Parts: sequence; C-alpha cells; structure tokens
Amino acid sequence: MVGGVREIEVVGGTLRLVPGDITRFDGDAIVNAANPGLLGGGGVDGAIHRAAGRSLYEECKRIVEKRGPLPPGQAVMTTGGMLPARHVIHTVGPVWHGGDSGEADTLASAYRESLRLAAASGLARLAFPSISTGAYGYPVREAAGVALRAVRESLASLAGEGAAPMDVTFVLFDAPTFAAYAEALETIGGG
Repeated sequence: MVGGVREIEVVGGTLRLVPGDITRFDGDAIVNAANPGLLGGGGVDGAIHRAAGRSLYEECKRIVEKRGPLPPGQAVMTTGGMLPARHVIHTVGPVWHGGDSGEADTLASAYRESLRLAAASGLARLAFPSISTGAYGYPVREAAGVALRAVRESLASLAGEGAAPMDVTFVLFDAPTFAAYAEALETIGGG
C-alpha cells in the first residue's frame, strides 16, 4: 500500500482503491449510489447532490419525469454540475434482505450498467463509491467482493468489444470500508 492507495492492472484497465470523498474526484465521472427517485438523500447521494448544486437536482428531476423512477441495477448519466467530475452516473443498488433475494446480481448489474454507460460515452476515468452499503444495509465485505469482481469482468468484456481501457477508482469514505475492499482486491488479483 502506497499512501493509502491500492492498485492493480486488469484486462481492460486499472482498478484502484483510495480513501476519501468521492465529491472531490477529478475525472470524467463519478458514480452516485442513488435512490430510485434520483433527487438526493442521505450518505453519498446527498453529498453528491449538495456538492453538485441545484442544476443536478433539476436534471435528475427531468429524467424521472420523463422515464419514471430508476430501477435497481440500472444507470443513467447527468452532467456534474459544480463537481470536479464532468458527469455523474446514477445507479440504484439493492436493499439488503439477507442475501437470498437476488441482491448480488442486482449489485453487480449496478456496476456493470454504470461501466457500460461510461464506455458508450467515451469516458475513461471514473470513480465508484461502495454502493448499497450505507442505508441499504448491504454488508461491506460481501459488497466489496461483488463490486470488484463485477468491475473486473465488465472491463474485460468491454475491452473484448473494442472499448478503450478505463481507469476505475473506488473512493471509499471510511477505514473499515477501505479495509474490506483492500481484502477483496487481494482475493481477485490482477491480470
């Protein structure tokens, strides 16, 4: 570990873990762990909306008026408002119901769909939070493994389809979450 950062090269790009505040990430996009209404809330969702300013709220409101609430496992993109990142990819993770209600598949889909949307838009540098591990109650250790495997597999799949390599950073807000992701990263390895 160098300066609190862990990084591995994978087929289709780089996976990186950093401690910090995702609203300060300066790249092409940050991913928001949104609720279906897209209009802000607690945790990372509220922090992103506060940092981005009113324009993000208005853009999200128009999306929901046009298409309805965003289903879990899906993703949509907006501009970044006043954030350093140019775009925000909003995705809805699953609420934890004990692990036998398709939570892992839905969580993996949230990461895959976010990456698919980023690749389709030509974005190369994006950051994820730990989706569903706050108010939605997904256990962090389990979520970390699902997240990192989904991102690794998606990057390889996108590379196989001709997408440019992507630099994916997980910006993790607290030490226990960072530790869980670091352990999961050791398990999945590079390559």
